[in-house]
Amino acid sequence: MTVYNFSAGPAALPIEVKQQIEADLYDWNGTGCSVMEMSHRSQEFKDMADENEALARELLNISDDYAVMLIPGGARLQYSMLPINVSSPQGSAVYAINGHWGKQAIKEASRFTQTVSTAPISDEVYADIPDYDAATLNPNADYFHFTSNETLEGVQWHKLPETNGIPLCCDMTSDLLTREFDVDDYSMIYASAQKNMGIAGITFVLMKRNMIGQSKNLIPTMTDYKTYADTRSFYNTPPTFPWYVMLLVLRWVKAQGGVGAIQAANQTKSSTLYDYVDQSGLYMNKVAKNCRSEVNVPFWLADENLNQVFLEQSSAAGLKALKGHMAVGGMRASIYNAIPLSGIETLITFMQEFERTHG
Repeated sequence: MTVYNFSAGPAALPIEVKQQIEADLYDWNGTGCSVMEMSHRSQEFKDMADENEALARELLNISDDYAVMLIPGGARLQYSMLPINVSSPQGSAVYAINGHWGKQAIKEASRFTQTVSTAPISDEVYADIPDYDAATLNPNADYFHFTSNETLEGVQWHKLPETNGIPLCCDMTSDLLTREFDVDDYSMIYASAQKNMGIAGITFVLMKRNMIGQSKNLIPTMTDYKTYADTRSFYNTPPTFPWYVMLLVLRWVKAQGGVGAIQAANQTKSSTLYDYVDQSGLYMNKVAKNCRSEVNVPFWLADENLNQVFLEQSSAAGLKALKGHMAVGGMRASIYNAIPLSGIETLITFMQEFERTHG
């Protein structure tokens, strides 16, 4: 039985990447050692790091105007690193909120700078992106932050937010490498690796070089972007294995035809699943169609008493991690880059049979 992992993260890895990890585990690049045992100061590891950055710049079309940094601590660390590096207690930052992680980001940032949300923050589950008037935003704010894809609610931005000239910063943890975009529209982008870039333990950060080293605050060395930009993320011993897995994933993305080809595949997968849910009598999606996520598809059963039965039977059928987040309920299929179309087709076949017997 083929198993499909629909986990929101840590998420599925491409089978080819897992096979390469298995092949390299005891003897990486003919060194006789695992990459986990190699010094990060060794030439072999430095060569790997060079390829990693070069490939990321190629796939995302990143110019030398941006520093590429690999920082431990996950996206949550970026929630504080961004304001303490770019703003101050006397400064201000604007946050567009359309889900759980945006709420977490503004909550943390509020400890270090004065924050303003573009619209009132709701206690309800978000099903769309709240409207706002960009002309009312303070153009002198230090930065504008948004979460491009909210994994819990399945709400995704499909166009750039209006910022009134404020530098744009984005948490792309769940959709970086899933679709094409212009890096030059942003001042800063960050993404934890465990969705589409590898495994947990490292966060990919892009930042315009002219924003780095400008902090008005006295901050710890390890939370200063300049530390990572100046040392190419080698200031201390980095998470070497996640770095290596990221390189394997970047190679895989290139082998698929690059980000454009990945985007086309993701759009096919998501539209196929949404089309089935929309015509179903048992399942529903509550997100506004103009901001539905292409990588996290939540759906609810008309009869919630069937939830546990659905989860038990789907898991037994090899369809894993479909339970929705407890804050949202229902089900959620996270269909990141590594999930093939066959996984969607298998899921729909199961859902059809479940609807036939329980609808």
